[in-house]
Formats: sequence, C-alpha cells, structure tokens
Amino acid sequence: MADTQNGPELHPMTKELAEGKNYAAVSTLLSSGRIQTQMLWVGLEEGRLVINTETHRKRYQNLRNDPRITVLIRDEDDPYRYAEVRGVADRFDVNDRAREQIDELAQKYFGTDYPADNIKSERVLVFITPERQTIIDQNVDTSD
Repeated sequence: MADTQNGPELHPMTKELAEGKNYAAVSTLLSSGRIQTQMLWVGLEEGRLVINTETHRKRYQNLRNDPRITVLIRDEDDPYRYAEVRGVADRFDVNDRAREQIDELAQKYFGTDYPADNIKSERVLVFITPERQTIIDQNVDTSD
C-alpha cells in the first residue's frame, strides 16, 4: 500500500510510528544548499510531530535559516513500512518542557532518563507542520 496526503493533519500511520519506538531520518538544508540527514528520536507533542535537539546543533541552525524539513519514520519491526513527512519547522520551544521531553524520549527508546552530562546547550522542541506525507506499507495487499 502506498498513500499520499497533502496538508498539515498527521496521517494516522505517521502518528502511530511517531508514538512507537521507531527512529527517524531527519533531513535539513545546510547553508550551502546540501542536504544533511541524521537519525533521531521522534515523538508527538500537542498532537504534532516533534524532534528534540539542542540550540548549538547544526540541524537547529539549519532549520532557523531554512525551515524546510523531511522526516522519514520507519517501523523498526518492518523496514518496508514507513511514513515520509515533508514540511516546515514552524515552532521552536526552548524551555523546561524540552528538557522534560528528552527524558521521556530516552525512557521510550532505552528505559532510562537522558544523561544530563550529554546536554551541551539548551534543549529545544522543534514542531513540524506537514505539507505532504507519503505512507508505505508493503505488507498491505490493496488488490481486490
């Protein structure tokens, strides 16, 4: 099955994958125009897709300069099942909630809080508004 959806509302499978213990390939644009992609934890906050990073990270600086972003969340139990979200990073929350949320993500992925010593600058929640989503699930037979 392949499905596409335009607009800001999250597809149900995108939500499911973001809530689960699944990793995301996050692509941002460098000032040179080249693409930078990194594997990150992903989650939902206030019903929206979010990544959690730090203000000194290049991905944060990239998004402040150019908010276009692609997030591909793959099902860790089935790599042929994934959601690609193309959109914009349109909200950046640098606050205590960002610090709390990184602990929640660490609990989700590893069962422990995020090591405080790993934090080098301020934590920031990056909210992503989808413009287009592509959903792939090669295990679903759509033939009649």
